[in-house]
Amino acid sequence: MAATTTAATRYLEKYESEVAPALIKEFGYTSPMAVPRLEKIVLNMGLGEGTQNPKVVESAAEELAVIAGQRPTIRKARKSIAAFKLREGMQIGCAVTLRRAKMYEFYDRLVNIALPRVRDFRGMPTKGFDGRGNYTLGLRDQLIFPEIDYNKIDKLKGLSVTIATTARTDEEAHKLLGLMDFPFRR
Repeated sequence: MAATTTAATRYLEKYESEVAPALIKEFGYTSPMAVPRLEKIVLNMGLGEGTQNPKVVESAAEELAVIAGQRPTIRKARKSIAAFKLREGMQIGCAVTLRRAKMYEFYDRLVNIALPRVRDFRGMPTKGFDGRGNYTLGLRDQLIFPEIDYNKIDKLKGLSVTIATTARTDEEAHKLLGLMDFPFRR
């Protein structure tokens, strides 16, 4: 537990001591509450093959729990789509929302451990911003996280990570994440 607290406080302290003053200086915020900060991180696994095999969703939920350190919620289809053989209420994915200490701890592992393990990694593209200061990135497989045991994986599953910030614009969010060591492409 002490390692989690240390990793979480490292980025929180960096935000308070370096990042927030740099953002205030650059954008001229008058209130400390106006300074953008990380709000939450959402991890999502959408599994289309969950319609044929419900065990896929269960294994994905277990893997996501190991990665996030928190139990995910199972997502169900909202409506039936005959072309996809999908009925309302079928399990089709799982997601977990991280906040506060767990969010900073996951951010630390993502930036310093997982992303550098991606094959031919040259940085993340800046096109993942949504126009409101949130950044989404897609990962092709879950094996870049060291917590996942390679021998227990039956199938590679993609994962999307959304970093939600309180920034109003993409420019502010880009600066915030850049100051917090996020590896953007140069």
